[in-house]
Amino acid sequence: MAKAFETSLDTNNFTIFDSYAKVVSVLSRSATPVCSISGGSDSDIVLDIIHNVGEDRKVHYYWFDTGLEYQATKEHLNFLENKYRIEIERVKACKPIPTCCREYGMPFLSKYVSEQIMRLQLHGFQWEYEPLPELLEKYPNCKIALQWWCNAYYAPKSGVVQMSRFSISRNKWLKEFLIANPPDFKISNKCCEYAKKKPAKLLIKEHFADLDIIGVRKAEGGIRSAAYKTCFSESKTQGYNSYRPVFWYTDKDKKIYEDFYGIQHSRCYTEYGLKRTGCVGCPYNPKVTQELDIIKKH
Repeated sequence: MAKAFETSLDTNNFTIFDSYAKVVSVLSRSATPVCSISGGSDSDIVLDIIHNVGEDRKVHYYWFDTGLEYQATKEHLNFLENKYRIEIERVKACKPIPTCCREYGMPFLSKYVSEQIMRLQLHGFQWEYEPLPELLEKYPNCKIALQWWCNAYYAPKSGVVQMSRFSISRNKWLKEFLIANPPDFKISNKCCEYAKKKPAKLLIKEHFADLDIIGVRKAEGGIRSAAYKTCFSESKTQGYNSYRPVFWYTDKDKKIYEDFYGIQHSRCYTEYGLKRTGCVGCPYNPKVTQELDIIKKH
């Protein structure tokens, strides 16, 4: 950690100071770490932390080129490579997004919602307003999606039905809308599966990675952050561990870090006014209407 001590540390913020200590500890035990760089604001901080502790030569960086990327994001990757003197591998999608939409279905509202609707469609679901036990009898092999549909979790032994945190009720009036307007087209989340998830697994395998570093923060909320309880996940089955250096950063911590270390973000944030980066015009963005206006302007 010699280089980290040469770098000025914000010792007044425990979260930031603690993240530096943890990244040194985690990377010291990793032989072949890889790190996902999205071009977004969280991954900017992750990269800066790794660089400041002197481990960026050890890490293999990669970026998913889905085919629907902002020019500002591509420019920002070049900026990061020049600033930190690193190389970021551009990873192509296993299948182009338009192909996934044609073969598997269209993205709708969110990745999680799209996945559950896809499961229901695969089982010939009739968009019924029935209790969970009755629907489980009708569609016995569709338990997870039915629990989502019914806002409930059914425990067969106790017969207890409990509300589910990430159920359809999370999106107000969605259930009523689908009952009144049953989708006559296929819906799925496979665009992300083939543009990001599968390419990531292939890259990790190709580089014999023992650690995958990603920029996920608990404060973001939603399914992605709720999938983790801590900043580090150890796995014996998949062959590599997962690490999230900024997992405990609040929005306030993030702003303090940006100001203290002079972090420069992509023009997607500073010029376009976007709150997130990703596929251009992605309908999974809850503010997709605003994003479409931004796309039209820029």
